[in-house]
Amino acid sequence: MEFLRRWFQRYFSDPQVIILALLLLVGFVVVITLGDMLAPVLAGIVIAYLLDGLVTRLESWRVPRLVAAVSVFLLFMLVVLLLLFGLIPRLSHQLTQLVHQLPDMVGKGQQLLNRLPQRYPDFVTQEQVAEIAQAIRTELLSYGQRMVSLSLASLLNLIAVLVYLILVPVLVFFFLKDKYRILAWVGAYLPRDRALATRVWADVNRQIANYVRGKVWEIFIVGGVTYVTFHVMGIQYAILLSTLVGLSVIVPYIGAAAVTVPVALIAWFQWGWSSDFAYILVAYAIIQALDGNVLVPLLFSEVVNLHPVAIIVAVLVFGGIWGIWGVFFAIPLATLVQAVLKAWPRRVATEGQLPGPTAGD
Repeated sequence: MEFLRRWFQRYFSDPQVIILALLLLVGFVVVITLGDMLAPVLAGIVIAYLLDGLVTRLESWRVPRLVAAVSVFLLFMLVVLLLLFGLIPRLSHQLTQLVHQLPDMVGKGQQLLNRLPQRYPDFVTQEQVAEIAQAIRTELLSYGQRMVSLSLASLLNLIAVLVYLILVPVLVFFFLKDKYRILAWVGAYLPRDRALATRVWADVNRQIANYVRGKVWEIFIVGGVTYVTFHVMGIQYAILLSTLVGLSVIVPYIGAAAVTVPVALIAWFQWGWSSDFAYILVAYAIIQALDGNVLVPLLFSEVVNLHPVAIIVAVLVFGGIWGIWGVFFAIPLATLVQAVLKAWPRRVATEGQLPGPTAGD
């Protein structure tokens, strides 16, 4: 008990710490328990957070807040309409083509497997090839069943999607227009003596803003460059693959490795073991290298560097809790944890004496 008492006095003796801990606890509990019901609100907050930088920039040019908010909101709606009526139909068309071509791809892959025992009889037997082919057919069947169930679920959730398409833009507009009124209203219900929480939020807000906006730019830049490259080189399903490559940057390290598989498979089924196959893989590797060594340092110069192990753990933990949103915000949430630990006041025990609180180490 004495050990617990000393530990509590060291880390929780400052009232500021209690306030910060309660705010964090309430925030996590609300998101975990009410996340599904508040999904449109959370999505609206995230989008407004992304767009607020443009509004703030217009305000710095002495544009009234209302005019700036309306202008940015109209630009946002234009981008949404372009995605809905320009990109998504083409993605759907290419995905349908890919599904129709899958049997031919499987047949070609099975022919390659059947030749392996003849070429490498000491390593691969005909029985092993048959087992692999059966496993592939079973997996494809299960994937097909999942796609059917997903389609049925999508039809059932169509009304909810339509509601979100209406609610989210409305929420984004009011979050942009009434930002300061909403913040003042929320602040009125928070404790006045919250200096530590304010200091931690100021640090985390700067880093999260830089990360989230930078990540959105990275998705569009990497996806756009990949599409131009794949289109010029003539690979099939260029829009579908470039979209996957762009979205893969959401998950550091893991995403790029995972998307390499469909890029390589589609290139192989189209060209086989040829120079075109090698060129497309080299081009993809160059894009990934430029993204990791040039684009990321430019976009995320102000983000606290995290160890790769910490990033992977954050992706696994927060992705398991909040799904795709947890994956997208894994690094900002890890940054929040790091900032809290860094700023957490503590008392240092020296010879039975507990001096006053000091800022975190």
